[in-house]
Amino acid sequence: MTQARRGNSFEKAFLEAVDEGLSMLGESGRDVVYLRLQTTYAIKREDIISNLEIFAQCLRKIFGSGAEVIEKAIIKSLYGKLGMKFVEKKGYGFLEYLNEAKSAVAVKEIHRAN
Repeated sequence: MTQARRGNSFEKAFLEAVDEGLSMLGESGRDVVYLRLQTTYAIKREDIISNLEIFAQCLRKIFGSGAEVIEKAIIKSLYGKLGMKFVEKKGYGFLEYLNEAKSAVAVKEIHRAN
């Protein structure tokens, strides 16, 4: 699998996980988050993967400490889509879990290629 294709499969799983995580807010709540990203940060839904820090910042600005609940729902959904088991780790936040998932996918793809 090429790097671009591998990235696309991870990106697809991530965007689906974001949709599912934000669905706890209801459809209109999810749409508000996407609208805020677009109007305040000029980031479309499909561009979130390239702007993870800004996405996390946007969630914190809208929901305060409640953003952690949404982030965890996104991570749990993503890990499930990737066939990974989610285990809470001390000192890990949203971005650390995402990096761990990206690394795990890359390692799996390297093993498949060999």
